[in-house]
Amino acid sequence: MTTVQAAACADSRRTFLKNSAVALASTALPAISFAQSPAPTQRQFSPAPGTWRTFEVTTRVDILKPQGQTRVWLPIPSVNNDWQQSLESSFSSNGKASLEVDTHYGARMLYVEFADNEAKPFVELTSRVQTQNRAQDWGKKDASLVDAEARAYWTRPTELLPTGGLVRKTALAATRGAKTDVEKVKKLYDWIVVNTFREPKVRGCGAGDIESMLETGNLGGKCADLNALFVGLCRSVGVPARDVYGLRVAPSAFGYRELGGNPASLKGAQHCRAEVYLAGFGWVAMDPADVTKVMRQETPQWIKSAQDPLIAPVNQHLFGGWEGNWMGYNVAHDVSLPHSRGPKLGFFMYPTAENAAGRLDSYEPDQFKYQITATELKG
Repeated sequence: MTTVQAAACADSRRTFLKNSAVALASTALPAISFAQSPAPTQRQFSPAPGTWRTFEVTTRVDILKPQGQTRVWLPIPSVNNDWQQSLESSFSSNGKASLEVDTHYGARMLYVEFADNEAKPFVELTSRVQTQNRAQDWGKKDASLVDAEARAYWTRPTELLPTGGLVRKTALAATRGAKTDVEKVKKLYDWIVVNTFREPKVRGCGAGDIESMLETGNLGGKCADLNALFVGLCRSVGVPARDVYGLRVAPSAFGYRELGGNPASLKGAQHCRAEVYLAGFGWVAMDPADVTKVMRQETPQWIKSAQDPLIAPVNQHLFGGWEGNWMGYNVAHDVSLPHSRGPKLGFFMYPTAENAAGRLDSYEPDQFKYQITATELKG
């Protein structure tokens, strides 16, 4: 970078959204209450809330071969509830930047437009978040009750989450005999763990096309496939559910390699989780996809049983909880990016860019050239 470019970069630095992160949903939506080698014996995995951690997450994008006008969209953490607080964000760029908000889900993003003659477009976004572990106390109920409007919103079908046809037929079969929503959700969680599998060859986090998965019988995928299937099955039997799209920012405190990220390089650390709304409990954490990930990838041998000593604690505690080494960006689904000339996104947790030739491949960070890092702040 030349001295002139460096000065321009410094002049373009802006800080925004300080202590003003919005909640996941707008006023029209429901309120959000929201490794190592395995040991031969039972492993511990028991995230417990109570200790907040603070992370500074930086995403740097460089467009190596700009063609015409270039546009970049970066997700900004948009979650504020009892397990995450999204704090201030700042950026630097040699383009024209603005804050944009998806009106359907409240997902925030940094949008940057670069001049046609900009030879080296770049943007760097830094966001600070606080997270903590989640663990549902199933013995403690409260007055949580989703209203009719919210229930309709979080059980409705979307393009990639149909709730009729084969989706509903599968869910009805899986939940046969269940009398309560908690029983339905547990049966569907177990159905995902038993019937689907982690497929490492799938690009990125998967496509999340659950109808195609069921129609073809190909139940292999990654988190955006398997947790989306779980969410769609829940919605189809009347249980409010949603995906939460985010990023692993630190290693697991419990020694599971596959349940953490390398903060020095978080390329490929994107991960979506799920939540269901249960009367008396509110929004409850779920992550059956991560159970299948540990089964398939934690050891050289594919573990097929959720009762295996390595898998059992993960299977138990990801029903109702997750570890706070992960941050959520948003719950946005079927996203129309503002100012975009491309198609909708199924979800928004990857840096996205377009130029005159079309949309760049977000799953190729070395060609697209983006880097994500995280620093945990102590004290």
